[in-house]
Amino acid sequence: MKLNKILIAIDDSMESEQAAERGFDLAHHYHAEVVLVNIKPLIISSPGDAGSITSMPFEPGLANDPELVKIQSEVSDNIINRTIEKYAGDLVVSHFSEYGSTAESIVEYSNQFNVDLIVIGTHHRSGLDRILSGSIAEHVIRHSSVAELVVPFESV
Repeated sequence: MKLNKILIAIDDSMESEQAAERGFDLAHHYHAEVVLVNIKPLIISSPGDAGSITSMPFEPGLANDPELVKIQSEVSDNIINRTIEKYAGDLVVSHFSEYGSTAESIVEYSNQFNVDLIVIGTHHRSGLDRILSGSIAEHVIRHSSVAELVVPFESV
């Protein structure tokens, strides 16, 4: 099997870090181009919503706050740049960051850029946590038309 283009989905987690390392190892081995994708979650709020972390109410319209958009973009850029600096070496790397549904965006990018493999980490959610938050890896596996490598988290 020849891999010409590998999509690696990343976020700011240890699971993603391990997936990026494995994906770039494969890319180096096959001299493959890398498509690095970071999907930023949409922030949607309405009056009276409570923030999941702070338990403080979000102000209506916060999703349109230019400062919040700027912060999310800077965080995403840092994740992408840190990953490229750490793993890319001399590989050709395209990178994309957008707002949206992580799983659906990964599948869309894999089709749009005609990749041969999707590399994604897994958070090992189970039970109620998996029911409530879903599984990005599972969605990608069910809806992708290309091969996937799901990298399980290994604590070091």
